[in-house]
Amino acid sequence: METAASYMRCSSYGAIWGDTWERQSEAIRACAKSKGFDLAYEFKESAIPGKADAEERPAFLRMIATLSANGCRTVIVESLDRLARAYRVQEELIIHLASEGLTLISANTGENITEAMMGDPMRRALVQIQGILAELDKNMIVAKLRKARERMRATGQKVEGRKSFGAKPGEELILATIQSLALNKMTGDDIAKYLNNRQVTTRSGKLWRGSVIRKILARERTLRNLHDERKQNDGRQTA
Repeated sequence: METAASYMRCSSYGAIWGDTWERQSEAIRACAKSKGFDLAYEFKESAIPGKADAEERPAFLRMIATLSANGCRTVIVESLDRLARAYRVQEELIIHLASEGLTLISANTGENITEAMMGDPMRRALVQIQGILAELDKNMIVAKLRKARERMRATGQKVEGRKSFGAKPGEELILATIQSLALNKMTGDDIAKYLNNRQVTTRSGKLWRGSVIRKILARERTLRNLHDERKQNDGRQTA
């Protein structure tokens, strides 16, 4: 039976812990079985963005070296956007594989991508369209996320760096206590002392300081003012 290798990629460290490997592997295994291949090799590209060139892909380079030495000539990917998101990079990687005498198969269509790219102009155009659509899809997602971050910034929400205190599980009650004590005219230093006496620590397990309490209260006041201002503006627009 002819052997084949699977090539999988995920873009971020967060995705590694999801179902991406299982989903890609399942599609590739099904494709290999339907075409009579023995799936003998597996290469995973962890946290590599879709725009990365061949030189930035350690698993891709390792795959080329391995297959060149053992006689396996076929590589299967789940889909072309798992090979690469950027169309330019996608085409370069396909040509790179072809130059090494390797055949690339897309599991979701079952198509011999190398043959299509190097053969009939119409088939090549269809492969190119797939790449362009994958890149467009990625760019649209990036644009939507950017607009969402801008909307969050406009309301005073933090969208980069460490999450503000109160955003993580277990912190809501402490934040409510701080706000309640402040309403009762306690100063930042008094609130810090109150929490420390009750062995309530900060997120990092340290003692509270009055300056930290004051920063938290100032941020909450800013968020409340922005919320009230937005409600007033919505009311004016409705009227």
